[in-house]
Amino acid sequence: MNLNVTLVAQAVTFFVFIFFCAKFIWPPLTSAIEARQKQIADGLAAAEEGKQSLERSSLKANEEIGKARARAAEIIVQAEKRASQMVEEAKNSAREEGNREKAAATAEISQEISRAREALRMQVAALAVSGAEKILLREVDAKTHAELLRAVQAEL
Repeated sequence: MNLNVTLVAQAVTFFVFIFFCAKFIWPPLTSAIEARQKQIADGLAAAEEGKQSLERSSLKANEEIGKARARAAEIIVQAEKRASQMVEEAKNSAREEGNREKAAATAEISQEISRAREALRMQVAALAVSGAEKILLREVDAKTHAELLRAVQAEL
């Protein structure tokens, strides 16, 4: 009988121990485990959110870089257009200046030709008068024969 009383006493002690553990030890342990699980879940959620935020930021950064590259290419194209436009303007300006100088030179040449012809006419008229003087063996008066000299100049 000794064995039965000991067995019953151990069983009662075991049930008291289980009741004590279930009442006082298990709830704080369970709440600590649940708090730790919640903390880990929050950390994982935050990490996932951070990862998604990083991906969004990376996509946005790539998009901004693409926009910047497109803008840079556009600026380069505009600069090249402006440079070619400036070259064309310079060519046109140089062409116009050359045409003006050519026209001025042509006008100056025309004036020189006219002056040379006029001088040549004077010389030819003087030679003609001198030749006529020698032929006639008398001096021809330029003042009295001015009309005749003008006619000779006009014919030349």
